[in-house]
Amino acid sequence: MKQEGDSALYIGIDLGTSRSSISASNGTQELVESYIGWPRDFISAQVLGKDVLFGADALENRLSLDLYRPLERGVIKEGIERNEEAVRELIGHLISLAKPKKDHKIYAIVGVPSDTLKVNKLAIRKAVSGYVHSLMVVTEPFAVAYGMNLLNNAMMIDIGAGTVDFCIMHGAMPVEEDQKTIFTAGDYIDEQFSSYLSEKYPGSKFNMNMVRQFKEKYSFVGGAKGPVQVELPVEGKLVPHDITAELKRACESIMPAIIDTTAALIARFDPEFQGKIKQNIVVAGGGSQITGISEYLQNALKKIFGDCRVICVEDPLYAGSNGALKLALDMPAKYWEQI
Repeated sequence: MKQEGDSALYIGIDLGTSRSSISASNGTQELVESYIGWPRDFISAQVLGKDVLFGADALENRLSLDLYRPLERGVIKEGIERNEEAVRELIGHLISLAKPKKDHKIYAIVGVPSDTLKVNKLAIRKAVSGYVHSLMVVTEPFAVAYGMNLLNNAMMIDIGAGTVDFCIMHGAMPVEEDQKTIFTAGDYIDEQFSSYLSEKYPGSKFNMNMVRQFKEKYSFVGGAKGPVQVELPVEGKLVPHDITAELKRACESIMPAIIDTTAALIARFDPEFQGKIKQNIVVAGGGSQITGISEYLQNALKKIFGDCRVICVEDPLYAGSNGALKLALDMPAKYWEQI
């Protein structure tokens, strides 16, 4: 039987390459950048005063840390020292933010990219096992769909940093042929954007963290609302730079693969229901915050299929963890995996 009252805490976790979020039945909602760092040496430990740092705190102090971003493409990177430990620390930190009581039995649903569910489920389960009583691991687009009550005749496109995950919902748990993962996602935009800026402004100084911040603040596809200007150091002096064309080109670099994969999944679905799917396409994840992305995708799909409807989730930061929490609260007891 499902635990009730103060003895149970239900949580949903969206475990992402760039950011991870947690939503809990006690009302907690927290977002953490998926970075973990340990002090490099004795001096770093003295300066920082902490054994381990997370998220923005870790990025802020990265020059003093051995910094890890362990979920490359949503999968725990193997063969690199401390990655599994970093994932355990990240999950433990997220759960601590929910402030569980000592007597709580914790029931957790963790949303991960589709490929992670296939190749890394055991490692994720192991990383979570020290913190929870019962667990289920699901794909991120399924968690988003559940949270939005889009369980039938809908298509989810979850654009993260490491992956873009596609899932068609048809009134039952999605199977492998209903889902697809590609890797031209947010990190790919960053790489292209950095390359285009280096080509245009060879004398300017910037790093990948700066590139990512510019993208997250100004990203767009289609027509620009106006010029995008930032300041970059040139020989130590801040100088204005117009980055409009480079940002547009980088953001649009992921769109052909998204359009092609969306079209292929729809085309191979049951022809009687394709029309309904085309009217119910939802873009989620951090990439849904790219200005103009739903209109861009909708216009591209209209050229292929005719009438289509594409929308973005209202809450891209917590749609995954909120959906996972809703699923946890609704989940019959027999489906939980005991740890």
